[in-house]
Amino acid sequence: MIIAAKKLSQVTTHMAIAFTLMYVMTGSAAFGGLAAILEPVINVAFLPMHEGFWRRLRARSRYHATAMLAAEKLSQTLFHMAVAFGVMFWATGSAAFGGVAAVLEPILNVIALPYHDRLWDRLEQRLAANARLAAAV
Repeated sequence: MIIAAKKLSQVTTHMAIAFTLMYVMTGSAAFGGLAAILEPVINVAFLPMHEGFWRRLRARSRYHATAMLAAEKLSQTLFHMAVAFGVMFWATGSAAFGGVAAVLEPILNVIALPYHDRLWDRLEQRLAANARLAAAV
C-alpha cells in the first residue's frame, strides 16, 4: 500500500512541476493542465520501451556496467528533455519556450524528487518502527 501511495505522490509531484512550469511560462492554466497531463503520460507510455532497450543492451555488454549505467541515465535525461520540449513546442508553437522547458523541467524534477523520496523514506521508517513496537507488545 505504501509503495502505491509513494508512486502516486511521485506522479503528482511530476505533474505539479509540469503544470507550474507551463503556467509560469505562458500564464495559461489551460496550457499548464495540458502539460501536466501530456508530459507524464508520454513519459509513462514510452519510458518502458526506453528501459527495455537499455536492459537488452546491458545484457549484451556486462563488462562496462558503470559506463552503461551512465549512458542510460544520460539517454533518459535526453528523453525527458525531448518530451518537455515537444509538449511545450506543440502547445505554444515556440521553440524558445520549448527549449526553456526542455532545460528547466528535468532540472526541477532532479531537485524536487530527491526531497520527495527522502520524505517518503522517513515515513516508511516511522511506519516500520511503529510496526515493530506493535509486534513487541
